[in-house]
Amino acid sequence: MEHSFHMLLYRAFHAQRGALRPCLAQVGLGTGQPKLLGYLSRNGPCRQRQLADYYEIDPAAVCRMLDSLQKGGFVTRCGDGQDKRRDRVEITPAGQAAYDTWQACCRDMEERMLEGFTPEERQQFADYLGRAYRNLRSEKEGQP
Repeated sequence: MEHSFHMLLYRAFHAQRGALRPCLAQVGLGTGQPKLLGYLSRNGPCRQRQLADYYEIDPAAVCRMLDSLQKGGFVTRCGDGQDKRRDRVEITPAGQAAYDTWQACCRDMEERMLEGFTPEERQQFADYLGRAYRNLRSEKEGQP
């Protein structure tokens, strides 16, 4: 197996996606949609731009995901009818139920992934991933 960090992260990411794909189908969500429901579940109603900024993704992609989530009954939009980017987005009870199911699937996958890790190793692993993310973000933002 490849031992570069790039390839190890790539393989772990794709294994995680593969493990979670059946759950996406089970709850009727598409790729990327659970994170939007999670934000809405934790933070309450918000504007589309907040979602795009928080997850560092293109506002047009967020708009497409929200269109699909709205069609599926997972979110509602209200507000400025002229500009969808100004709409206020809110999770529905069906969206909350789907997100709760998704969270249970994620917890099960994490337990499988971290089987045999001690609590200290789990914390250290989380710390390493957080630090790696911050290092990459500081470079993007032009910080030392």
